[in-house]
Amino acid sequence: MTETTLDFERQKQAKRLASIERRLMLVELILGAFYIIAWMVFGWSVDLRNFLLSHTHNPWIVVLGFAAVFGGIYVLISLPLLIYDSYLLPHRYGLSTQTFKDWTIDQIKGALLGVVLGVLMIELMYALLRAAPQIWWLWLGLVLFLFSILLANLAPVLLFPIFNKFRPLGEEHADLVERLMRLAEKAKTHVEGVYVFDMSRRTTTANAALTGLGKTRRIILGDTMLEQYDADEIETILAHEMAHQYYKDIPIGMIFQSVLTFLGLYIASVGLNLGVQAFGFESPSDVAAMPLLILAFGFFGLLTMPLENAHSRWRERRADQFALELTGMGDAYASALTRLANQNLSDVDPEPWVEYIFHSHPALGKRIALAKAYSATQLE
Repeated sequence: MTETTLDFERQKQAKRLASIERRLMLVELILGAFYIIAWMVFGWSVDLRNFLLSHTHNPWIVVLGFAAVFGGIYVLISLPLLIYDSYLLPHRYGLSTQTFKDWTIDQIKGALLGVVLGVLMIELMYALLRAAPQIWWLWLGLVLFLFSILLANLAPVLLFPIFNKFRPLGEEHADLVERLMRLAEKAKTHVEGVYVFDMSRRTTTANAALTGLGKTRRIILGDTMLEQYDADEIETILAHEMAHQYYKDIPIGMIFQSVLTFLGLYIASVGLNLGVQAFGFESPSDVAAMPLLILAFGFFGLLTMPLENAHSRWRERRADQFALELTGMGDAYASALTRLANQNLSDVDPEPWVEYIFHSHPALGKRIALAKAYSATQLE
């Protein structure tokens, strides 16, 4: 195998891109916070609630109407940021292959899916607030936990095909399919099959994953990876993904996330009770307090993001070690990670504070060094 080396010009671009994305995230956070606070301080929440109640007293319609107006206005305000962040910026750095029309269609699909799921969750939350104002957070946490399990099972067969076309790898890749299925057996992981999806229709980046639970678990490869990576590199990447199944990272991660969700919901309920008094809302189930709930959820998410990422980096380090031991191919894994860094414009050496706060994986430079060190020990 020819050794893949880091493209230092691409790394300069990767650092610039990462810096821009962090600044955009900060702008979005500030914009969102000011928007939410303005609704409460200027009394727009109460005005909208009163307007809706003057036309109907059906609580389901009132919640739907409030969410539509509150969310719809924010979507319009933040649309320029969305266009710049997810369309113009990727094109500037050569990461996107989409036309504006195709990008718009994807955004509409995502928005419709988000609206359906979001409305269901908001309506359920307010139904629980009305029925059990003291322990609504506990019931909602249980529902969200069950929903996450259902979503993990159904996403590969119901949601993913909305955005991409998946097909089983054909006879021309029979050797690779057999190799990956043997790898799954070694990792004690059942997979339903190996599929390729049309990643190149949207992006020049590459990726692969092991998705689903039980009978929906499958290996998926972006066509950009299938075409540009050799079999050894693909095997090591999938070995890393299989480690998460071997160590039961997905169910454990769901439990970990659910614990944080319960804690966040409880804190949100405390903040909601305090906010009801401070802003003069009628009760915790008052739809006018919806911005306050969203603010509480968002603040808790920011506080716990470093903790979630630290837990994730620990799992990813363990998965890297597993992949190396399972395949014994340190050079191939180092080559694959280096190729990903070049292709995806990933910063291999972020500043420590950036990695600590924002990264769910160890810095790519550390992962490449681990693979090379493993390879060196195999030669001794």
